[in-house]
Amino acid sequence: MDGKIKNIKISGVNFQKMNRQQAYTHISKALSRHEAIKIFTPNAEILYKASQDPALESLLNSADLLLPDGMGIIAASRILGSPIPCRITGIDTAEYILSEAERMDLSVYLLGGKSGVAEKAARELTKKYPKLRIVGAHHGYFKMYKEGEQVVNNIQAVSPQILFVCLGFPAQERFISEAVTRLPSVRLAMGLGGSLDVWSGK
Repeated sequence: MDGKIKNIKISGVNFQKMNRQQAYTHISKALSRHEAIKIFTPNAEILYKASQDPALESLLNSADLLLPDGMGIIAASRILGSPIPCRITGIDTAEYILSEAERMDLSVYLLGGKSGVAEKAARELTKKYPKLRIVGAHHGYFKMYKEGEQVVNNIQAVSPQILFVCLGFPAQERFISEAVTRLPSVRLAMGLGGSLDVWSGK
């Protein structure tokens, strides 16, 4: 992380005081340098849950980049006297990442949603980004302790550079934290909640 970027701790969770362009620049540099970064996008409700559970707080703090996806977080930073410049939503950031993936010829894997949703999202996204390579999609209705291993193997087999995980908090953050060390091709893994439903038109 750029040494000029300062942090603020809100409910035990460390946020970088970045504006949108600084966050996007950091992401682009990470993609070009083949860094494996984890991006989480908590809102105020997620922060509240983390404040009640040290394991969830630690999970959020394991991210390389935390985006303040909620005005409640911005308001809290102002109350604390160390304002975060602006809200940075997960889905807007993901759209930027997809445009960079198309430009840099990086492949993408989509994980989450009900059966067929990830595949539909992939079709819709390739209409918007014609040169985007989506190399795999899988629904999110699997039992982590039984089928999670096979899902990771499926992702590993197609070697994506970008992994979007849409399982909801904290399942997506846990999956990313556990799986990313076994996915050497992945340069960026990001938790995105219900974004596949949005992209699919559902």
